[in-house]
Amino acid sequence: MTDRHELRLGVNIDHVATIRNARGGGHPDPLRAAHIAAAAGADGITAHLREDRRHISDEDIDRLMDQLTLPLNLEMAATDEMMEIALRHRPHAVCLVPENREERTTEGGLDVAGQHNRLAPMIAELSAASARVSLFIEADQRQLEAAVSLKAPVVELHAGAYCDACFDGDGATAGRELERLQEAATAGASMGLEVHVGHGLTFDTVGPVAAMPEVKELNIGHFLIGEAIFIGLDASIRKMRALMDEARAETLGA
Repeated sequence: MTDRHELRLGVNIDHVATIRNARGGGHPDPLRAAHIAAAAGADGITAHLREDRRHISDEDIDRLMDQLTLPLNLEMAATDEMMEIALRHRPHAVCLVPENREERTTEGGLDVAGQHNRLAPMIAELSAASARVSLFIEADQRQLEAAVSLKAPVVELHAGAYCDACFDGDGATAGRELERLQEAATAGASMGLEVHVGHGLTFDTVGPVAAMPEVKELNIGHFLIGEAIFIGLDASIRKMRALMDEARAETLGA
């Protein structure tokens, strides 16, 4: 992704497609959302092509690769079908995520350590195709070490537990989960990994994560699309961009 920002913002457009698919037809268009995100300060676009195609479709990926002005981060399960799609399109980045057909959203990190032998050839093949491979993991030392062993250049830390605790008003748990994210970010960076964070971030929760100097990118989607109902997508992304930049500037100035 472009380095125009100290901390990059990847905007996930999955749930524009969720709204479209609820009624069928072509509106609202995820590609249009991607163009709005680019104009509003996003550094990249994330799209999760799920096995059940509940939101993003194959045609969406075709159109994004053909017309997108920002780098595409393709989130996908580690399956033969998704590998074939990724290798055909060769997006800028591929983020391997766990996927359960019954879940409403991605509910946890990928067990990289437990699936090491299965993931190794996939990561090697994607890397050979010039895709920057990211592993969506829990903030856990064992998973970080496995990512290094697999030669994945990037990890994305699952921020869900921290964000959920903030939403529930459980300050003690939120503090512990934030500390766990910081420890994992520090450890990952010291191992030579590029550290990203995603899942559940909002205007209220992004600041402390954006302030972590080791974190290079945040991937945010559901909240931004939801907030767009009230203030518009452009304003939603611009506000998130401003909050991220403000938090990072305070860190750099400390």
